[in-house]
Amino acid sequence: MANTTYNGPVRSENGFKTITKNATTGAITVEATYDTRPNFRITVDNTTFNTGGAVTDTLTIDQSGTLFNVDGTGDIVVNMPALATANVGTTYEFLVTTAVGSGKTVIFVLPGSAVSNFYGAISLMGGTAANQATDVAGDTLTLVNSTIINSRVTLTCVADDATNSTWKAEVLSSPISTIA
Repeated sequence: MANTTYNGPVRSENGFKTITKNATTGAITVEATYDTRPNFRITVDNTTFNTGGAVTDTLTIDQSGTLFNVDGTGDIVVNMPALATANVGTTYEFLVTTAVGSGKTVIFVLPGSAVSNFYGAISLMGGTAANQATDVAGDTLTLVNSTIINSRVTLTCVADDATNSTWKAEVLSSPISTIA
């Protein structure tokens, strides 16, 4: 079918689908379905890392765009998704809602040992411009013990060739976080 241009609204009682057709097999793949009113709100997850205890979890690409509330009472380990080219553009946000406990940490770990890096822009909450730090070597970002309520982390995958990955990390915390 050729491209069609409409002048005026297009309506459907059963939604719309965006598809691709395999040039070799002719198989149709549905890429997107538009059958409900769009929701422009982000998803807020109050359960995964907000348990009051120790948690280790691996995030998925499907959770991209989620804001995770974090209870730092117990040690928390957040593993990023396994290496895959589809990770590029994946973004997660984290908000500390209960301070990180004494002797506890919240760590964010990239996949693969020594093959991925955080490019971190780290700022001390309540500090001045002189408190800003940058770090571009390391696959583990740590919110140290006593990290205060309202500290924030945003992580975005900017490169992933299924062998190595690079994630942009924006952190606002007190005390200042580390990348190693």
